Amino acid sequence: MNIAITVISAILVFGFLIFIHEFGHYITARLFKVSITEFSIGMGPRLLWYDSKKTGIRYSLAMLPIGGYVAMVGEDEASDDPNAFNKKPAWQRFIITAAGAAVNIIVGFIVMIILAAIVKIGGTTVYGEIASEEFADTEGIVYDGSNSAELILPGDVIKTVNGRRVVILDELSYEVMRHGNEPMTLTVLREGREVTLEGVVFPQMTSQGQTFGLLNMRVYAIGDKGVLDVLKYSVRKCALTVRTVWESLFDLITGRYSLAAVSGPVGISGAIGEAANAGITSLMNIVVLISINLGVMNLLPIPALDGGRLIIILFEMITRKNVPEKFERVVNGAGLAVLLLFSLLIMIKDVIQLF
Repeated sequence: MNIAITVISAILVFGFLIFIHEFGHYITARLFKVSITEFSIGMGPRLLWYDSKKTGIRYSLAMLPIGGYVAMVGEDEASDDPNAFNKKPAWQRFIITAAGAAVNIIVGFIVMIILAAIVKIGGTTVYGEIASEEFADTEGIVYDGSNSAELILPGDVIKTVNGRRVVILDELSYEVMRHGNEPMTLTVLREGREVTLEGVVFPQMTSQGQTFGLLNMRVYAIGDKGVLDVLKYSVRKCALTVRTVWESLFDLITGRYSLAAVSGPVGISGAIGEAANAGITSLMNIVVLISINLGVMNLLPIPALDGGRLIIILFEMITRKNVPEKFERVVNGAGLAVLLLFSLLIMIKDVIQLF
């Protein structure tokens, strides 16, 4: 892998995604006339900055491309400024807080539309088996007991997997990957009628101590795709990405996935570099994944994240009572400390894996 391409592409991707996230907070804060002191891309020591004479806002570029912030008056402390964040109605504070994650998800969707318009879209109509020889370079694949190639026939349109509807190849692959460590039930459309296939066993792959199903079927691409096909695919792919984030988090909490399967900025940078070397469509794919992932993770109800702040604001909207500022500062501070410690552990793990 070209180290220069990895570093440059990672900085550009992280910088872009951080910018659009913070821009969501910034533009909605400006819309509601909240007093802002600084808009920073990056964390740590400032490298470049510009102080606007018109607005008094400092626009900064900091050394570490691992985050950013919009410093609003009254966000973390009481202020008598009539335009302070804490003086604004709860519904306005809710919108400002949610805007960063929302913009990440929206941008991910837009990039997905562009990507879907220029690449082939896989459906679920089977036209053949992927021979085991084609997986020869992949370690940990077991074919013992696999009967998928015998039960699923060319021409079958796979409609559901374990009762869940699948329309695009990505959904089919994900269902097999997630649940294919056990026999599965598939519904297929065969010669105009629905057929239920019980006890379908796919090849299995073991990676980092986890066992996954492996889709060994080739499917037809959607031909002559129109605008509606592109939009439909983009909506389903983005919805699948959101679902993947939530279910992966659930699997991590319940112990199905270990911390070895979690990556931080170092590991993600490596993935970005590989995608950049593979071509623009691979890079766009990972931008979609990271952007939506960033949006969804920020909405988790965890102190110090936007989701934790949204829970507090929502509580105020429902009860009509303000949460004590000291309590909010302590909770957010504790949450931030835990997140930083977790991030440090993941970074150490990623660095060790490099060697």
